[in-house]
Amino acid sequence: MMHTQTKANESKPLIGWEEAASSEREKDCVFSGPSDSMASVGALRFLFCLALCLCNFLPSCQGSSHWHENKYPFIRNASSFSSPSISTTTSNNVYDYIILGGGTAGCPLAATLSQNYSVLVLERGGVPFTNPNVSFLENFHITLADISPTSASQYFISTDGVYNSRARVLGGGSSINAGFYTRANPSFIEKVGWDAKLVNQSYPWVEKQIVHRPTFSPYQRAVRDSLLDSGVSPFNGFTYDHLYGTKVGGTIFDRFGRRHTAAELLASGNHEKLTVLVYATVQKIVFDTKGKKPKAVGVIFQDENGKQHEAILANDRHSEVIMSTGAIGTPQLLMLSGIGPKEELQKLNIPVVLDNQFVGKGMVDNPMNTMFVPSKRPVHQSLIETVGITKMGVYIEASSGFSQSNDSIHCHHGIMSAEIGQLSTIPPKQRSPEAVQEFVKNKRDLPIEAFKGGFILSKVANPWSVGELKLVNTNVKDNPAVTFNYFSHPYDLERCVKGIRLAIKVVQSKHFTNYTMCDKKTAEELLNLTVKANVNFIPKHVKDTKSLKQFCKDTVITIWHYHGGCHVGKVVNPDYMVLGVDRLRVVDGSTFDESPGTNPQATVMMMGRYMGLKILRDRLGKLAGI
Repeated sequence: MMHTQTKANESKPLIGWEEAASSEREKDCVFSGPSDSMASVGALRFLFCLALCLCNFLPSCQGSSHWHENKYPFIRNASSFSSPSISTTTSNNVYDYIILGGGTAGCPLAATLSQNYSVLVLERGGVPFTNPNVSFLENFHITLADISPTSASQYFISTDGVYNSRARVLGGGSSINAGFYTRANPSFIEKVGWDAKLVNQSYPWVEKQIVHRPTFSPYQRAVRDSLLDSGVSPFNGFTYDHLYGTKVGGTIFDRFGRRHTAAELLASGNHEKLTVLVYATVQKIVFDTKGKKPKAVGVIFQDENGKQHEAILANDRHSEVIMSTGAIGTPQLLMLSGIGPKEELQKLNIPVVLDNQFVGKGMVDNPMNTMFVPSKRPVHQSLIETVGITKMGVYIEASSGFSQSNDSIHCHHGIMSAEIGQLSTIPPKQRSPEAVQEFVKNKRDLPIEAFKGGFILSKVANPWSVGELKLVNTNVKDNPAVTFNYFSHPYDLERCVKGIRLAIKVVQSKHFTNYTMCDKKTAEELLNLTVKANVNFIPKHVKDTKSLKQFCKDTVITIWHYHGGCHVGKVVNPDYMVLGVDRLRVVDGSTFDESPGTNPQATVMMMGRYMGLKILRDRLGKLAGI
């Protein structure tokens, strides 16, 4: 039996009430002068508004405020850690589980395991709670545009030339992504061999805590109607489930545009048994190599002041180091710890613990191409809310508008902002930091109308093009070299062409032209609007497949759904234990050979909860109560 739709997940019509909620909030926060006769209700309203405004204007540096300490007393800076020596280890300073990475999978995993065992989480970034660039939908693009060493996102450029990002903050990708929440295709659950009953327990555990129903903007309503008009049917209403047709999914942004990340799931853990260290950069995993197989015994990490510490596992065969550092971080850290292709490790003078040629192999990123939707009316900012799930191997999504907040980058394109490297106006190999800055400079001359529209996003599902990850040095803070080989397989290119043709139909739909108040444009006009004049080969006709293939190659960007590098059967076994060593497990998207569903975060969070429950059940049996 596959996972089924819960009662709270039934298809229902959507009502756009976000404007009313927003104006209500603004109305409530208009302060008048103090009065001796102010009623107690007025005083309470004033205090509520003051608190809300303070939340909206918190300093932008990660973890700079300590208001979260009451709810999360187990989170503290890495420098507070007291490293035990091996000769003095006691039950108070060793851990049953050490989780590397407090991300989308690591947080629910830690919360679950802490119900019965001592857990240490080591996260290289800070907390998301006090960072407005992380917390608010309107500032989504700012974190991705921030390339400073303390940013919540760490940008990297694949060898293909496509800009990308990896999380560097508690909550991981859920702290910097577009927020869309949708479950995996049932066939994915079956393929990876997960227990459907446990899956059905794990998804709702996440959803009840941090997932919301989107406010559903008029732009997204036009997307829905245009998808249906273009044949992407039926309409499945609001649902978390992966169903062919058009649907509206969940979001981790609430009705006020505030983000709720995987970090909030930590609050449901056992506070007495859970320790979360932020600004803790793991350098390597420590192994005991005296036995028949190498055995993980602890990790070495660096705190925010540059001091090194060692965290040690309890002397129990069930204790584990669990890697949840993501599709980039996990294969990178495995190799830095001595597990990977022997010849590559030796080139960098890394002592070889285990020769495994498959670490870092099978890296995949879902290529995305877009279609600009011009509009004569201002468009409210929205990220992904509506999705078209087709049977031809592409997903159609949409984003719109730009923010006008004081802290914002003015006149940006949201998900498609050049500031975050989504520079589809230049072929990948020509993209560079200088090219981005040049575009940002020149766009000041663009008319404001150029930023009133939105984009239709076409994503290739389950790409067949495969790449790899390699170390460039032994500094864990530096990005490894990552290659995705976008469109190297002809099947991916074939599906991209189909996706672009569908995106053109969507934009040409009467529902969009009525909403945007723009005349229906030809396919050639839409393509030219999308790429401007900078692309090296502009399609001359929508039926020219060769031209559309070139369009796909030249305008490819990412939607940040990369995965792979530690595949089941090659690097880990079906329970995600690392092959050839003891007490080391991987729980993250590096084990996937396809991205689950239209957007993976729901399943990655579910995986953290699921694996936590499974580990408890396997270790405690009936005593686990699962």
